[in-house]
Amino acid sequence: MNSLTILGGGNTAFSVAANLTHLGHRITLWEIASFEHTLDPIRDSNEITLVGVAEQGPAKIHRLTTDIAEALNANDFVLVIVPSYAHEPFLEMCAPHLTADHTIVLMPGNLGSLTWSRRLRETGAALPTLAEVDTAPYVCRKTMPDTATIWGVVTQLGVGVLPNTRTEQVKARLNLLFPGVIAYPDVMACGLSAMNPIVHPAGVLMNAGRVEYSGGEFYFYKEGVTPSVAKVVMKVDEERRAVGSALGYNLQPANEAFHAAGFGPQGDIWETINRSRMLTALKAPGALESRWLTEDIPYGLASWSSVGSQYGVVTPTMDALVDIGSIVMGFDGWAAARDVDKLGIKNASLDALATHLATGRHLP
Repeated sequence: MNSLTILGGGNTAFSVAANLTHLGHRITLWEIASFEHTLDPIRDSNEITLVGVAEQGPAKIHRLTTDIAEALNANDFVLVIVPSYAHEPFLEMCAPHLTADHTIVLMPGNLGSLTWSRRLRETGAALPTLAEVDTAPYVCRKTMPDTATIWGVVTQLGVGVLPNTRTEQVKARLNLLFPGVIAYPDVMACGLSAMNPIVHPAGVLMNAGRVEYSGGEFYFYKEGVTPSVAKVVMKVDEERRAVGSALGYNLQPANEAFHAAGFGPQGDIWETINRSRMLTALKAPGALESRWLTEDIPYGLASWSSVGSQYGVVTPTMDALVDIGSIVMGFDGWAAARDVDKLGIKNASLDALATHLATGRHLP
């Protein structure tokens, strides 16, 4: 039995807490007090009902709490399963209670481990081992306030660790929870390999009229990612891989990464997505104001573009999607971006960046 803490009360946090409980792990589930209503439907029973392709039935969660000190004192291994725009408030809550013995895993991270490192150093808080994964471990949703449905299980979850000298320890611990974990060279390579920003902004913006007209009542991947949309997706992917190449990484093409993770069969991106049993079961977001834009643009595309710009890589397709998305979202995706300044790597040479990623030591 593994004992661990999960921070968050949304779709994936509920699904992970329930499935890992079924598998014999002891879970402390914490939610920030302003969102404690997400725990209310299960507070009396401590049970989350799980349906779908993974474990099934009621899962009795070991502990529910809105006390962050209790949640972090309970375990040294912590999964933070919230959208990237919640990383900052969660960090502020966690900082006073963290120790060097903690391991914090952002699921997914979108380079958030670098932001956590910068902010913790600025506040003088203890610096734990920081890690992030490239995608959520399940394709899942809350289908009732006390019920989660898992349509698919990722078979190859990628992790990056800061400092990267602790990669094998974190990978081994994660592999007990999500078998098939692979390691990236570091957190930068992992963040540049996030899967959602590759597909979501292009797919949602190119289907904007349909999303608004139907309220999301269509199958996003099956009906929305057409061959023309797939061309734009792969142009984003080409630019993402160019950013990675400038930093010394050989990033996997999106279609190969989606297949390796178990999302769909081998083929080009359209074939992999449209022949995927789990992805084709998902409907589009019900409105354009969803994390498929509000997370994947500022914490995905705009962040990648900022890194690319610092190291001499142009990303015109990403930039166009950020510009158009900013109009649709009603806020400036560039101003909200997790840029090189927020990542704590502004003006860092490639050598200085590599040293930071390897050792976790603060950049000058």
